[in-house]
Amino acid sequence: MKSRTFPKGGGRLDFKQLEAFSAVVSLGSFSRAGERLFLTQPTISAHIRSLERELGVQLVVRTTKEVYPSEEGKRLYAYAQKLLRLRDDAIAAVTSSAPPVGGIVTVAASSIPAQYVLPGAAAAFGRTHPDAAVRSLRCDSAAVVRQVAEGTADLGMTGTAIPSPRCVFHDLCGDELVVVTPNTERYQALPREGFPRSLLLREKFIQREAGSGTRREFERFLEEIGVPPERLKVAAEMDDPEAIKRAVSQGLGISILSRRAAADFERFGLLLAFPLEGGALGRRLYLVQRRDGRLSPAARALAEFLLGQFRDAEGGKTHGAL
Repeated sequence: MKSRTFPKGGGRLDFKQLEAFSAVVSLGSFSRAGERLFLTQPTISAHIRSLERELGVQLVVRTTKEVYPSEEGKRLYAYAQKLLRLRDDAIAAVTSSAPPVGGIVTVAASSIPAQYVLPGAAAAFGRTHPDAAVRSLRCDSAAVVRQVAEGTADLGMTGTAIPSPRCVFHDLCGDELVVVTPNTERYQALPREGFPRSLLLREKFIQREAGSGTRREFERFLEEIGVPPERLKVAAEMDDPEAIKRAVSQGLGISILSRRAAADFERFGLLLAFPLEGGALGRRLYLVQRRDGRLSPAARALAEFLLGQFRDAEGGKTHGAL
């Protein structure tokens, strides 16, 4: 029997890489693939590059106008679909005989996870745990940590890690904060690779409420570059990313938002999104648990599901001594 020679890397195929590749091919877009899988666009790109490196071929052709599979990519896509279906069937076959996990899991979540991460994750969890239900409580990051610590919520999801002796923070996935502006000629003329820092203090600014993880991370960035946050020309304060997007698109001012939140308005040309000058302002989204580890079976199942879903994609760390 003739032996098969695999390319460098051993021909290993990772399910998360295959999911990213399949989503890019089926949707024809890296950004939309990221939205479907609740991953950042750079993570999707990294998965594709890793898969191409493992196989030693180009799988996706990316031009300024479109994204499409190469000939090798078309062949892999057909097999990837079969492999992903086979994986799902295997999981269903193994878990179908296990005792059903039921009950309501209360998740306190800050704005970005509550609106752009938890809904899709809860839907995916519900497909494998139909007897369990997820109740979402939206509040700012500080309130999330407080509710988890006090036992009002089983789990929490935040956009910043706030020191708490009673909570543990698990890395879930990456996020990027971007400057959003009206889509006008004035802002269209700015360099797309980075919003000039000097303009941050000259433009009217719409800021998030106190306690917001987005605001905490942005103010930390300002302090790192030697700019007191109080020097911002604050035109309004809002606690809802959707309201901020509408206000920015109408010309009230500029703001800082998660790229996840800005993606739809940017895609439809309602606003512009810029990374900050000097490099992207990245942050992490976290799953919050009580340090004592007490969870109902349904809450534990959801925590394990979330950690598995996101950690397999990006890697994760546990912050147990914050």
